[in-house]
Amino acid sequence: MLQIDPEILDFINTSRWLFAKTMPQWPHEYVVRNWRPDKQPVFERFVMLIRAQGYDEQFLDATYRYLEIDGWKYWTMGESPDETTIINRAKVKAP
Repeated sequence: MLQIDPEILDFINTSRWLFAKTMPQWPHEYVVRNWRPDKQPVFERFVMLIRAQGYDEQFLDATYRYLEIDGWKYWTMGESPDETTIINRAKVKAP
């Protein structure tokens, strides 16, 4: 079982996640790095965790790396960790 850094879990649980209203056909939320300037190192560690421990999955014409935590799947858009500005999440669909 994947062990998640408590600081990353705290970041997930205390950050403001905004619904992506421009894409209602694919309901998801996102958080922006600059919304939590005090947590930028944790944001970057979270991005690196998604990249290191996640799995690849096709979405439309692209492949993204996803990481599932507590019923949510998290992903970024593929920039390097230091250039990533957004982490997305969506509820995991029941099988």
